[in-house]
Amino acid sequence: MSLEKSEIGSPVIDPVDTPATDTAVAGPAPVKRRARRLPEAVNRYLVRATALIVAILIWHWASTSGFNLFINFENVPGPLVVWNALMQEIVSKTFYVHILYSLQRIGIAYLIAVVLGVALGVLMGRWRLAEDIIAPYIELLRPIPAVAWIPLAILMMPSEESSIIFITFLGALFPIVINTVHGVEQTPKVLVRAARSLGASNAAILRHVVLPGALPSIVAGLAIGMGVAWFSLLAGEIISGQYGIGYFTWSAYTLIEYPKIIIGMLMIGGLGTLCTLMIKMACRPLLRWQAQGKNA
Repeated sequence: MSLEKSEIGSPVIDPVDTPATDTAVAGPAPVKRRARRLPEAVNRYLVRATALIVAILIWHWASTSGFNLFINFENVPGPLVVWNALMQEIVSKTFYVHILYSLQRIGIAYLIAVVLGVALGVLMGRWRLAEDIIAPYIELLRPIPAVAWIPLAILMMPSEESSIIFITFLGALFPIVINTVHGVEQTPKVLVRAARSLGASNAAILRHVVLPGALPSIVAGLAIGMGVAWFSLLAGEIISGQYGIGYFTWSAYTLIEYPKIIIGMLMIGGLGTLCTLMIKMACRPLLRWQAQGKNA
C-alpha cells in the first residue's frame, strides 16, 4: 500500500489500494431456498381424499346427533355401523355373487351399446339421410326412463336376465349415440376438404380425419354411458332380478336392514366409478395427440 504525504504531513491512503472491507465482511448474498412442493397430481388427490373424509365426518355427526332439519338422519346408520356390516358381507360368498352378476350384465350390455352406438353416431353425423331416418327414434325413445321399459322388456324378452341386459343396454346407448354425432359433426370441414383434395377416399377420410377428431366427444359419451348403464341396471335388478347389487339393495330395504342399503349404494357408486376410470385409461392412448398438441 502506497502512502503519500499531504500538505499537513498526515499520510494519505491511495484509494486504488484500499481493501473492500465492506464486501469482505458482508460476503455473498444468502440464497433463498424454495419450499418443496408436492406434484400437482398428488395435491389434487389429497384434496379429493380430504373432501371424502369431511363428508364421512359430517355423515357421522348427523347420524349420531339425530339431525332432523328437512333431511332426517335419525334412522340412518352411521359410518361405523355400515363398516361393521360391510366386514360381515365381505366374508359372505353371496355378496360376491351379487357383484359378479351385475358386472356380467354391465359388460354384455355396455359392449353392445358401444358397438351399435358409435356406428349409429357415425352414420348420423356423416350422412344426412341416415340422420333423418334414425334421429326421430333416438329423440323419441331417449327421454323414456329405464323404469318405464321394465314391463315391456319383460314381455318382449325371453328371460328376466335378457330383459335386465336390454334395459341396461338402452341406458348406455343414447349418450354414446348423441356424443358420437356431436363429435363427428364438429370435425372441421377444411380438414375433410384438404384430405379429399389429396386423393383420400371416403373410408380413409373417416378413419384418419373424422374419427380422430371425434374421439374426445366419443370418449365423453362412453364415460357418461357407463354411468347411465349402472343406473339402468339398478332399476332392472330391483324389479325383475334375483341376483345383483340392485337386488341386494332392494332386498335390504324390504328386510329393513338399513346398513346393507348404504353398502349397496356405495358398491354401485364404487363399481361405476371404477368402470368409468378403466374406460378413460383404455382410451387415453387414442387421445395422445391431444397432449402432444398442448405441449407443442
